[in-house]
Amino acid sequence: MHTKGGGLAMKLLKTDSNQGFYLADNGDYRAIDEITKEDLLRLMRIVLNDDVEFDEFDEDVIKNQAHQVVYKSIYRNLLSLKDRKQEFVDESERLYLEDYKRYAEDASQPIRIESIREAVELNPLFNKPDLII
Repeated sequence: MHTKGGGLAMKLLKTDSNQGFYLADNGDYRAIDEITKEDLLRLMRIVLNDDVEFDEFDEDVIKNQAHQVVYKSIYRNLLSLKDRKQEFVDESERLYLEDYKRYAEDASQPIRIESIREAVELNPLFNKPDLII
């Protein structure tokens, strides 16, 4: 479970007692069939930012059929993300840089507002149905 740097790899998925489990945000393991969308997004962020490991999917180890289906899918997707981590990070940085350059170019151009109504429509703080101009 040690990484090259001497630290510990975080185990995100594990099998135990014929069931699959995932690492919850409180540090405990929860049954894989209780996982939420927010949990999945958190696990994906962890995979992209930390050293992680998973117990391999093995249908002979996980006897609970519902756990097999869910664990297998999450395991394959997180493993794929881990394997493509650098590619994903590079692509995200490239897209961020493009957006940043576009924003910097747009920010140098003055915004012409023709009316108070247009100013209110451009400002999301004033986009309220009860405000009438």
